[in-house]
Amino acid sequence: MYNIKINGQEALTLTLDAGQINVGGKDLQWDIQPLPNKSFSIIANNKSYVAFLENVDRTKKTMDLRIENSIYTIKIQEPIDLLLEKMGLDISKTQKVEPVKAPMPGLVLKVMVTEGQSIRKGDPVLILEAMKMENVFKASADATVKAIKIVEGQAVEKGEILIELA
Repeated sequence: MYNIKINGQEALTLTLDAGQINVGGKDLQWDIQPLPNKSFSIIANNKSYVAFLENVDRTKKTMDLRIENSIYTIKIQEPIDLLLEKMGLDISKTQKVEPVKAPMPGLVLKVMVTEGQSIRKGDPVLILEAMKMENVFKASADATVKAIKIVEGQAVEKGEILIELA
């Protein structure tokens, strides 16, 4: 049994059992088959849909699906997640995002973000030249840029905080 929220709406109870799905007390007949390019063929109650997986956040247990040009954000909670939430130990809300620090002395060539900007894991945030090499720094997690502590052309030291994230 799982709880699911679609686009932040009230949670529905989801039970899966051998091709049978029960959502909010209603039994649905369904079938799902993977297709190329992160897409799926879904047949639910004799209606056919093609869903495209736009984004997955395994930490927050969410996914964005595009079905018929609409985006649906789906959050999935397993029984252990519900228990931890009841105990006040919701792990997804307690994860700390580390600031971007200089791993070695260098020169800031380019800042690629602005304060208040939302960034995703893997997005480039700045370019630092060190030892005659350009190093592209990428976000280690989904976050918001809280503060930019440096400017382009600035020399930085090892361990110096360059960008604070929240």
